[in-house]
Amino acid sequence: MKSDRQKMIMEIITTKSVETQNQLIEELARAGVKSTQATLSRDVKELRLMKELLPDGSYRYVAAEKAEEEDLSLRLEKIFRESVTSYKAAQNILVLKTLPGLANAACSALDSMDIGGLVGTLAGDDTAFIAMRDAQSASKLEAEIENLF
Repeated sequence: MKSDRQKMIMEIITTKSVETQNQLIEELARAGVKSTQATLSRDVKELRLMKELLPDGSYRYVAAEKAEEEDLSLRLEKIFRESVTSYKAAQNILVLKTLPGLANAACSALDSMDIGGLVGTLAGDDTAFIAMRDAQSASKLEAEIENLF
């Protein structure tokens, strides 16, 4: 359902000039897809949609270019790699230790990455808790972090 909705969003923004989320919700409804503003807002973030300024001064949603997405991903990985000092999985929770004041940056980087099984993050000053769907997801993320280092 989510992937179908997101495909429809991409189709709509490539064929029509959509300036606001309300307009996008209306276009989805016309296509038979119901969505709330909160859901649509998450979709816009996940799809990395951005607004483009048109010559007439109005805006429209467009998909970010792949180069920008890849560049962002590399920057987020660099932030993560440079801020985390240690990590360990404990059941479905991954505990990260960071340099002082950088736990928030590490969590922000993780939140922006497409990580399967990630439920949420919580940051303190130099410690972050990463809640995963299950212990297997936590172990998999721990292995992926190991590969970053």
